[in-house]
Amino acid sequence: MGLSFDGLASGLDTTAIIDALMDVQAIPRTLLKAKIDDKGVVITQLQSLNTSLQSLFTAAGKAAAPGALAAFTATSSSDAVRVTGGADARATATDIVVDRVATAQTVVTAAHTAWPDEPPVLTLVNAQGERVEVTAASTSMADVARAIEGAGFGVSASAVAAGTDASGAALYRLQLTAGETGAAGAFTVYRGDAASVDAGTATDLAAETGAATVTTAADAQVRLWAGTAAEQVVTSSTNTFTGLLPGVDVTVSKASADPVTVTVAANAEARAKTAGDFVAQIAALLKGIDNGSKATVADGAGEETTLGVFTGDSTVRALRHALADAVQHPVDGVSPSSIGISIDRYGVLTFDAEKFTAAMAEDPAAVEKVFTGMAGRVETTAEQYSDRYDGLLTARITGQQSEVGSLEDQIDRWDIRLEQRRATLERTYARLETMLSQMQSQSSYLTSQLASLPTMSSQGGQS
Repeated sequence: MGLSFDGLASGLDTTAIIDALMDVQAIPRTLLKAKIDDKGVVITQLQSLNTSLQSLFTAAGKAAAPGALAAFTATSSSDAVRVTGGADARATATDIVVDRVATAQTVVTAAHTAWPDEPPVLTLVNAQGERVEVTAASTSMADVARAIEGAGFGVSASAVAAGTDASGAALYRLQLTAGETGAAGAFTVYRGDAASVDAGTATDLAAETGAATVTTAADAQVRLWAGTAAEQVVTSSTNTFTGLLPGVDVTVSKASADPVTVTVAANAEARAKTAGDFVAQIAALLKGIDNGSKATVADGAGEETTLGVFTGDSTVRALRHALADAVQHPVDGVSPSSIGISIDRYGVLTFDAEKFTAAMAEDPAAVEKVFTGMAGRVETTAEQYSDRYDGLLTARITGQQSEVGSLEDQIDRWDIRLEQRRATLERTYARLETMLSQMQSQSSYLTSQLASLPTMSSQGGQS
């Protein structure tokens, strides 16, 4: 950047003069920048509105689905039975008898100071007839347990201290446990290889002297309608009976000879909350639009009228009307207000939980029909405006962004124009200073020359 000295000849503050002239020249650019800032605020608010609308679209899809208001409380008459109700549960009450819970097979071998075979070779066979042959690294009981664990056959093994023999040597038993409960987790462990198992010469560890089957693999079993002609036995490899009743899972923890009553009842409070939360989401979006569309009118001199960010936006106004229509118009001749969903004269959407609960108690199917029908219309409206490709609100945002891009191009051109104008002014004032300097030099020269000329006396003689 070169050095500049203002007004050396003229005494003028040329930089301030040029800045003042440039401020005037830049007024159109300043107006463009203010317009971009205003549109930036509008775009931000439109994008926020669109995000809320997309969230509403997702919620409306769930609310419009069959069973959207299905909410049930599942209980049992005994702490030995735990009941869980799903979205597709239905009100019911049924007695069940828990005959047994699911167990995993556990086998304990005879006590040994070391494995009696060298090398230790064992064959594991599961309930499906599949088998695997393992060989331990040594006759150490711990090594035999590690070999069984490492086979990846679903049987865990550990060496458990079992006292000492007559000579004082430490004794150990292998405890073998199935990784899964139920009959499908049953297993057999043989001393010997697969060929000896096929030949029938291999020894079943559980059948040896001093060994025992501590727990037998068994499925959990319950009976429905016990003692009647319709009695039905149901088994499960685990203690959970999935879908024992429609939409209901039952988990048992101990046997019970007495019938246990399983009850599934409609949860009115949860249903009202589901509907209320959805309506509140719509109401919040409508309120946001209303707040963004308000205009504050000046009351007196010197005050300004302030417009809302959505004031005069026809797309947002149309969205507001479309959502309101989707909520308040009748569904097959039944008004949503009859189930507690209504819009007052000020356009405020409200939900009456008490009225909704009463309507559900009287005719749940009719209420669900009105609710899901209304939600379906909201879903359609939300998609029409917020679709990422051809949504009306999406197009509005894209249009605003295009306008901002066009304005930014105009500002770029103004920046070039103003830069050129400043350079022209600087050259003009520089030439002015040069010309004034030259004129001052000429004036000084002429003054000195005139001063050097001879003067005439008052009598007419030369002095």
